[in-house]
Amino acid sequence: MNIGDLAHASGVSAKMIRYYEKIGLIPPADRTQSGYRNYGDNDVHTLRFIRRARDLSFTVEQMADLLALWRDRSRASSEVKKIALDQVAILERKAEELKAMSLTLKHLAAHCHGDARPDCPIIDDLADADSGPGKPLEPTRFGRGGVEPVRVRRSGESTR
Repeated sequence: MNIGDLAHASGVSAKMIRYYEKIGLIPPADRTQSGYRNYGDNDVHTLRFIRRARDLSFTVEQMADLLALWRDRSRASSEVKKIALDQVAILERKAEELKAMSLTLKHLAAHCHGDARPDCPIIDDLADADSGPGKPLEPTRFGRGGVEPVRVRRSGESTR
C-alpha cells in the first residue's frame, strides 16, 4: 500500500509517517522501482501502536522504548509497567498544574470588574512576572515612568 493508504488505515497522517521514518521511530519503507514508498500490514499495526501511545502523551523517546519492548517477545513486563507509571506521574503533575492555572484564572476573573474601566487584575497579574496563585493582587501603574498600553479602539470611539 502507498503512504496515503497507510495513513488512512492507521489514522496517522502521511506527514507524521514521513517524520517518524525520518527520526527512526519506524524503519524506512521499501520503495517501488519508481521510488514510491511501499507499506504492508505490519506497518499499519506499528503506526496504530504509535498513534495510541501518542494519544496517551508518551514522548517520542518513550514510544521508541515501548516499540522495542513490543517487538521483544522476551521482554519483562516490569519494564513496560515502569514506563507507563512514569507517564502516569507526568500526566498527574500536568493535571495539577492545569488545575492550578484554572483556579488562578477563575480568581483573577472574579476580581475583574469587566466594565469600561481600564483597571484589570488579569492584565496586572500577567504584567507581574513574580505573581503566583497565592500572591495578593496589586494594581500595576501605567503612564509616566511605566509602559503606555496599546488601546484597542472600539467602533464609535474617538481618537481624542
